[in-house]
Order: sequence, then structure tokens, then C-alpha cells
Amino acid sequence: MKLYSWNVNGIRAAQRKGFLDWFHAEGPDVLTVQETKAWPEQLDPELRRPEGYHTWWVHAERKGYSGVGLFSKTEPRDIKLGLGIEKFDSEGRTIIADYGDFTLMTTYLPNGGRDHKRVPYKMEYKEAFLDYANGLRAAGKSVVMTGDINTAHNEIDLARPKQNRKTTGFLREERDWIDKVVEQGYIDSYRHLNPEKEGAYSWWSMRSGARDKNIGWRIDYFFISPDLLPKMAAAEIHADVLGSDHCPISLTLDV
Repeated sequence: MKLYSWNVNGIRAAQRKGFLDWFHAEGPDVLTVQETKAWPEQLDPELRRPEGYHTWWVHAERKGYSGVGLFSKTEPRDIKLGLGIEKFDSEGRTIIADYGDFTLMTTYLPNGGRDHKRVPYKMEYKEAFLDYANGLRAAGKSVVMTGDINTAHNEIDLARPKQNRKTTGFLREERDWIDKVVEQGYIDSYRHLNPEKEGAYSWWSMRSGARDKNIGWRIDYFFISPDLLPKMAAAEIHADVLGSDHCPISLTLDV
């Protein structure tokens, strides 16, 4: 079962850049998308629900902002749209899908902002998201957490760590949260399989030709609960796929 995650930076803009061509060529079993920036009624029918797929969309109250979506060949046993916490759900950041073999949690984590004003909100959301995942594990569920986490974990995960120590996305408190995720047993799938690989990024600034120069950040992840490790067949970053300032990432599970 191949799962993809992609921050599309506007699903309608991505469609104009060939998103559906890529989607139908790749044929993912599951695709989660973040930063859709659209309400479902604003989408073309072939995008809103492609043939052969079930889809769910969560949008922010504010149009043109945030939002996540899920495309799935198999209909999950259960779907939850949001964490059940209004101040987070009003921004359209979470979908939770129970596939039986595992529960998938997809998220678009808040950006802390250049002035760091949103960092406290970001950290509060992170804790609520992790608490929900831990509740699933306590109930005996296997968990896959994915999406745009908006944080590079370690220096290897961005091209210019020294210059960005005071930049949101690489603040110590943001990185400490990923430390906590790992300490609690969750596995960063890509880094587990590629522990020393440098230059592996999933986001590049749209300024100054950063992508061409590979001056990027790895801020998109698939974390899995430890019981899923024997079932992990592959974890990849698809940096050659264009259409957004992020690229897709994938996780393949033998389930």
C-alpha cells in the first residue's frame, strides 16, 4: 500500500500545473494534500472526486487559507475531520482515517510566522495532535502521522542550519517537539532508511532559485508507530515532481 503526502500550495493552482496528470500516472493508494486553499465547492468535479477514489476535504473558515484533503482508493472504516478542538479545526488542518491495519493522521501544521507570533499556537496544536495519536496507540491502534510539519528536525534536514536558528521551522522549541515524537517511539520513516543522507529536502523557497540550487528544508514527514516498522517497505522523497514549492513524499507499507 503506497501512501503519498504533498503540500500542494493551492490545489487549484496545482491542477493548472499538471497535478491530475501526475495523480493519474502515479495512482497512489492514498494521497493526502495540504494547504489546499479551497472549499470543496470551488473544485472541478474531476479534482474534487477523481474516478476510482473516495475523497474528503477539510477547509478553513477563511477562504484561500490552509485546508487538507484525502484521496483514497479504499474507503476507510472511519473518518474524522478535525481534532475536535474548535480553535484548530476552524483552520482546516486535520483528517484522521482508520484503515484497520493502521490509522492515518494527516496534518498541515501552522507556520510560526516571521515575527514568531503564531509559534505558541503552532506548539499548542502540535501537542494536541500528538496527544490524539497517543490516544490511538493506547487504544491498540497502529498510527501513521503525515503531512507538512513545518519543522526541520536536525541540521541535516536543511541546507543552511546556522543561518536559520532563529527562523520559525528550526527554532529549538519546534525541534524539541520532534525529539519528543521520536522519544515516544514514533519512527521518522525517511530518516530511518536514510540516516546520513544529506540534501534530501521537501520544500524550497520560491526566491532566488532555491530549488535549482537545492537550498531546501525537509519539513514533510511520515512518522509511524514502532509496531509498523516490520511492515515498512520504502520511504521516499520525490524531489523531481514539480507543481508546488513542496514535493511529494511517500511511504510504502506491506499490509
